[in-house]
Amino acid sequence: MPPRGTSRLIAGDGPLPFADHLARYGPLPFTDSPAGLGGGAGLGGGAGLGGRAGLGGGAGLGGGAGRPGGEVSALIAAVERSGLTGRGGGGFPAGRKMRAVALAGRRAGPLRSQVGTVVIANGAESEPSSGKDRLLLNRAPHLALDGIALAAEAVGATRAYLCVHSGPDLLAGPLRQAVTDRERAGANRVPIQIVAVPGGYVASQETALISFLNGGAALPGFVPPRPSQRGVHRRPTLVANVETLAHVALIARYGADWFRQLGTAAAPGSALVTVSGAVTRPGIYEIALGTPIGDLLHTAGGPAEPPQAVLAGGYFGGWVPMPAALEVPLSDPGLRPVGAAMGPGVLVLLPQSSCGLAETARAASYLASQSAGQCGPCSNGLPALADAMAEIAFGQSGPDVLGWAERLMGLVTGRGACHLPDGTAGLVASALRVFAADLRRHAELGPCSRVGRAPVLALPNPASPAS
Repeated sequence: MPPRGTSRLIAGDGPLPFADHLARYGPLPFTDSPAGLGGGAGLGGGAGLGGRAGLGGGAGLGGGAGRPGGEVSALIAAVERSGLTGRGGGGFPAGRKMRAVALAGRRAGPLRSQVGTVVIANGAESEPSSGKDRLLLNRAPHLALDGIALAAEAVGATRAYLCVHSGPDLLAGPLRQAVTDRERAGANRVPIQIVAVPGGYVASQETALISFLNGGAALPGFVPPRPSQRGVHRRPTLVANVETLAHVALIARYGADWFRQLGTAAAPGSALVTVSGAVTRPGIYEIALGTPIGDLLHTAGGPAEPPQAVLAGGYFGGWVPMPAALEVPLSDPGLRPVGAAMGPGVLVLLPQSSCGLAETARAASYLASQSAGQCGPCSNGLPALADAMAEIAFGQSGPDVLGWAERLMGLVTGRGACHLPDGTAGLVASALRVFAADLRRHAELGPCSRVGRAPVLALPNPASPAS
């Protein structure tokens, strides 16, 4: 386990990779910050694109996928050795995904031709409690763009897309300007197009992005075929979170061994985590993976009021009770045994003044509203599960309602085109387990007085699903 103190508010200088490099990667002069994440906007400035050295950063690790003897590029091999996993929520080994796309592209047709592979950088952050991708793209766009360019070269791509959510913010425009600056400097290996995708929780799922880029609705598709086999324009496609690609850029510059200096053997490297809820200094922090939850909460100023539990991993994660949560390592290997996940790097501290059942019921209702309506278990099962959870939290439910909720969780799990049913069922299951004492009191006495407290979990207005 890493030593204490290996977490830091993203504010420029520090011993961790992003904290040390964000400012020097030529951020454009953005001034906005993720809504509701006060402490996370304090990034230092840095030299502009023309003033920073080493644009591209891939010296010595170049070379595309088309190497003799079935070999992949040196960069893919370095990413595999680094142990980097996806930072968007799936946690899949990044090097293995890159290798699969590179080799599939070689089988599908000539590399660097008009039918080459495709790269999608996923910056369309849909998790309501997360702000780290937006912050990264706001404050260090060229770090992510370096990763896109290097990954595209490594897998033999002929085009790349950086997807962000459409909306009233100013993110897409400055990113397009950053791409233009890079084109003028000759820094892009392939054309990079900024694409605004519709809002909605499932619109940023990888097959939904592929559908949208192919001219369809931003709705999840069934797998197989996997994106690495057939994706955008029916070509092998690498879909990677923007933070993952930023790590790729740093691995290209400093190597796999440098990356593994932080974290644990099972979960190497650092990660960005959005901390919110009842903490003194909510914000976006960089941690060495494996850092105990208690250490990160301490760095965030500690609890602002007596704590009850933490939600780790966002709406596809799970609740972990206090004080046991304090010693749980922040990594997928550390969180899975306690029924939670790293997810996209989300930690929400729930105070004792809140009702965990009510918080979960509201989240389940939101998730049910985000169904794409393509699969029966999702479009029918999730609203029924949300109704059962609402009855448990706000009504006076008996064993029949609890039994119905448990049956619904079994019926929807593993039966959708995407993981929306699985994630919702997992969140509800963790709430019924962690808040079991409240569950008994609600069944005996009706809803507790805490159900009327203002929500702690981020609850966007239920936007209609992507269409």
